Amino acid sequence: MTKIDLHVHSDFSDGNDSVNKVLDLAKSRDVTMLSFVDHDTNLTYNEALPYAKSLGIDLIPGIEISAYDYKRKRKVHILAYQYDLEATNIKKLTEPLLNRRHQHSLSQIDKIREYGIDVDMDKVMETVGPLGVVYKQHIMHAICDEHYTDPRYTTKYRTLFKNQGPASGDIAYIDCLDALKAIRLDKGLAVIAHPGQLNSYELIEEYHEYIDGVEKYHPDHNQEDYDKVDALVDKYDFFITGGSDYHGDFGATVEIGIDSELLRETEHYLDKINLC
Repeated sequence: MTKIDLHVHSDFSDGNDSVNKVLDLAKSRDVTMLSFVDHDTNLTYNEALPYAKSLGIDLIPGIEISAYDYKRKRKVHILAYQYDLEATNIKKLTEPLLNRRHQHSLSQIDKIREYGIDVDMDKVMETVGPLGVVYKQHIMHAICDEHYTDPRYTTKYRTLFKNQGPASGDIAYIDCLDALKAIRLDKGLAVIAHPGQLNSYELIEEYHEYIDGVEKYHPDHNQEDYDKVDALVDKYDFFITGGSDYHGDFGATVEIGIDSELLRETEHYLDKINLC
């Protein structure tokens, strides 16, 4: 049974595994089509494209843009697919964001040290990927022996990074409409990622003319989300996508790949990118 996965992460952003390790795992799982959607970078593809070709995996250019719905005051993640790999307009937005994220992470490390927890930078850098951008996952790796799925990990994470924790607070994200327009300018297809996770349904209604698809199949979605996505697809003729949101040991325990019976629901998407 062949599989696809249009939402995986590598160590180019906040995944734990290298590009080649992810692709080897995908191959072992009979995945024939895959998209890396590393946060705010498409440099993944410099490394991924030749290796994917050697494995016989169709690799779809992707990226996950960390955006913000300023009207409703909530985060929104926007996936872009099949854009021009030069991504001139996307990069104008995302490259400064990556720098803000890295500098913010370094500031968080200082605050955690002031809180009384030692943070070994050598250990932080053990899992930082080729771009050298530090994420919260890398900090947690240096101060926490438990796995991401362990309740003790969750407790430590929330104590440090959430509510009034010493490393709480966030960076300024990209305005969601600016992200949608940049994707259009780079001739890409804009998809709203896991709208159930971030409650992005109202945004989809408002900006539907800039949106091409909605991610339906995601580990955080339930039947209610499927029904909401289906209603939007019927209303606006969106295509649907799906994926595991794989992060390796830096994320929930999931298997790469969506079974072929769900692949049929992506045929409209495959038509749009001329892969049928």
